[in-house]
Amino acid sequence: MTYTPPVEEQRFLLRHIVGIDELAGHNAFAEATPDLVDAIVEGAGAFAAGAFAPLNRAGDEIGAKWSPEGVTLPPGFGEAYRGYVEGGWGTLAGPPEHGGQGLPLTLASVVMEDLGSANMGFSLVMMLTPGTVESLKHHGSPELQARWLPKLVTGEWTGTMNLTEPQAGSDVGALKTRAEPVGDGTYRITGTKIFITFGEHDLADNIVHLVLARLPGAPAGTRGISLFLVPKILPDGSKNDLHCVSIEHKLGIHASPTCVMSYGDNGGATGWLIGEENRGMAAMFTMMNNARLNVGLQGVSIAERATQQAVAYARERVQGSREGRPARIIEFPDVRRMLLRMKALTQAARALAYYCAGQTDRAGLGDDAARARADLLTPLVKAYGTDVGCEVTSLGIQVHGGMGYVEETGAAQHFRDARISPIYEGTNGIQAADLVGRKLSADGGAALDALIAEMQTDIAQEDLELAHLVDLCGAAAAGLRTMQPDDRLAGSYPFLTMLAVAVSGWLMSKEEKALDSYDGDPSFAASKRATVEYYIRHVAAEAKAQFGAAMASSKLLYSIDEAAFAA
Repeated sequence: MTYTPPVEEQRFLLRHIVGIDELAGHNAFAEATPDLVDAIVEGAGAFAAGAFAPLNRAGDEIGAKWSPEGVTLPPGFGEAYRGYVEGGWGTLAGPPEHGGQGLPLTLASVVMEDLGSANMGFSLVMMLTPGTVESLKHHGSPELQARWLPKLVTGEWTGTMNLTEPQAGSDVGALKTRAEPVGDGTYRITGTKIFITFGEHDLADNIVHLVLARLPGAPAGTRGISLFLVPKILPDGSKNDLHCVSIEHKLGIHASPTCVMSYGDNGGATGWLIGEENRGMAAMFTMMNNARLNVGLQGVSIAERATQQAVAYARERVQGSREGRPARIIEFPDVRRMLLRMKALTQAARALAYYCAGQTDRAGLGDDAARARADLLTPLVKAYGTDVGCEVTSLGIQVHGGMGYVEETGAAQHFRDARISPIYEGTNGIQAADLVGRKLSADGGAALDALIAEMQTDIAQEDLELAHLVDLCGAAAAGLRTMQPDDRLAGSYPFLTMLAVAVSGWLMSKEEKALDSYDGDPSFAASKRATVEYYIRHVAAEAKAQFGAAMASSKLLYSIDEAAFAA
């Protein structure tokens, strides 16, 4: 089916949740005028719907193809990618000194949402390049920035993130890739990396890999890891000593080649150090945090696409009868329950992602409180957004019934594509561990305490479900801080879910208040009020039940030995 960008919803969030007008009042974002914002929101949606969405099924059914000469994408992908570059969509939030427009990240997030809804697998090639730009901008030398950033900013070249190795998944400190100094400012990189998204493709003239490796004599673990820029094509135009060994055969996102990359088969790939020696994780985390926000937004993207398709099917599918006449399935209460849940979850996760992007923009302006809040919210955006994507796409199949389980409707593709998102860029369990570890105790817990206090002040007392949930989040946070590490980790995922729902519900309640002065589409306003009410009365009520699990110790988890799990 076709994709219709949610332009009115995006515009509404930019104004009332992000505060785009206030952002534009800062000199750094003065170009983000209302006219330009509208042009970007409408133009990005039209481009995604017209150029990317028609390729979605071909991307799934044909997919990326590997050969010894490289990786090729299905017909039409190259032309669509050129349209992305020529339209300047990759430059929106890029640094102006290197060809970017310097606009808020939030506007770039709107573009990424639309591209992900239109064609999730394809959109991954655009998702990692901004992170490459950010890492170089904050940690690269002026020489590296001048040489590599201009074409990365435009998207003429694409970027990748190379962390994982066969023996080093979440345990990045176990990596074995080596970097030997040559003596002329370059390094010889040797090793194998796996699960490298768009590590090889035929869409761009060059691919800039950011590779984690270990220098001779470096300390063990993550303290001894450095980050290197290793391009496919060297500045003199010659091919670097790297290649794609194979691509994975996956459940979904078939349009995205997931590559096994080999560096240094013929003596060593040439690379340049980014940042300081043995400080590679700090430089890579700049890229990873950007990617985690975009992955959370992917959950929103695929949920939006699945919801649109389920609504269209339910409005057309005639099955059963009501009041003695044939009825479409959207007339039945349980189908309406599923559709309203899909809309409410999608809109709540979008509000959370956009709000975090807005806080990131304010952090870039020097607002330390916004920086602390963005850091706190990043694991929520990544984990909750992708959990929503999986739940909503599963519901989309359910709405279709048996036809959702067969491939011809396309509902199953959305579910298959969505399922990777809770896994990559740090599993959602790792996001929860980060929340109850570093984020819960950062600055004495000031960021979380400030957020909970603000929500308690803002939420109207008539929203008893939501107010109670926020209070429970505060109580859970206080309890978790007193626990031993394993007990805290045992309750981390339930706590993340509680907090994400509370923050999303708080933002949804802000949206409902903003409707009082809204004079736009009446259908949009009616739909928004219904989704807000459903989210607060149903989803927030469900989240309160997570409190017991968040406070439970790890004792039960370790009450049986490993063999008993197999019994």
